Amino acid sequence: MPDLPENGRATIGELGPFRLPRPETDAERRRRRAQFLRDLAEARQLRDRVQPRRAKAARLRHAMRMRTFRW
Repeated sequence: MPDLPENGRATIGELGPFRLPRPETDAERRRRRAQFLRDLAEARQLRDRVQPRRAKAARLRHAMRMRTFRW
């Protein structure tokens, strides 16, 4: 393992294969989040097709929550 500088912190490139990851940009984060939400919606649709009774019960529970919610 390489020696760390006097202050105990390494800068990018000093650790060889253990490089610090570069900060993620907002565009990358939004792209990853959009992909995650698409996958989540697809998984919910699949579950609803496979388990229609559970999906109907979930819809009814959601509707009840929405009716009793106070703004």
